Amino acid sequence: AVEAAAKGEADFKKCKACHSIIADDGTAIVKGGKVGPNLYGVVGRPAASYPDFNYGDGIKGAAAAGLVWDEALIAEYVVDPTKFIDSHGGTGASKMTFKLPKGGEHVAAYLASLKK
Repeated sequence: AVEAAAKGEADFKKCKACHSIIADDGTAIVKGGKVGPNLYGVVGRPAASYPDFNYGDGIKGAAAAGLVWDEALIAEYVVDPTKFIDSHGGTGASKMTFKLPKGGEHVAAYLASLKK
C-alpha cells in the first residue's frame, strides 16, 4: 500500500491542474486548481458533498443514489468519469473531462493515505 501511495503521489501531478489537497486545518498538502473539489478526505466521503462546491448534475445523481467514495470507486471513476456516472445512478456528462486510463488505483491509495 505504501508503494502504491508513493506512485499515486507522483501520478497526482496530472490531477493538480484542477484539484488541490488541503487538510482540515488549512495545510496545503498539494496546491492545485479550484476547478475540482478539494480531495483531502475524499475516501469515505459521500459523492458530491464537499461544502460550497458546484457539482454537476451527473455526480449529484450518483450521490442521490448513495455513492460513497472508496479506493476502488475512485480508481474506476478516473478511467472514464462520464461512463462511471451513467453506471452508478447518475445521468449526463461528468464535469471532469480528464481521463486517467492507468494509475487510478495508485492515486486512490495516495488519497486514502493522507487522512487516517
